[in-house]
Amino acid sequence: MCTAGKKQFYAFALIVALFKELLEWWTVGILYDIVCQIHQSLLKWNFMPKWHSHIVFGVSVFHAYGHQWMCQLWYHPQKSEIWGLSDGEGCERFWSELQRLIPSLWVMGYHQ
Repeated sequence: MCTAGKKQFYAFALIVALFKELLEWWTVGILYDIVCQIHQSLLKWNFMPKWHSHIVFGVSVFHAYGHQWMCQLWYHPQKSEIWGLSDGEGCERFWSELQRLIPSLWVMGYHQ
């Protein structure tokens, strides 16, 4: 369940928490840099079987090119109709913009 630097169970926990809040018939798209491994684990160990048909997996565009050729074919977001022209990097761009706020939000203690 663990890969180098990534722990898949965190992703599974987030998916379960998400689906507990959604309507049963909704379809959810998940873009993640190691989603190919997560999807294979879901199938191999039969995790969350009632939600398999409600999840569309994709690897973010910039991460896809580091994966094997078959992974790129299956999980590239522009090979699926659900993603449109999304590259899957919107969240990373958002966090990058927030980095400017970090210095002003540091809490200074008595020792600094």
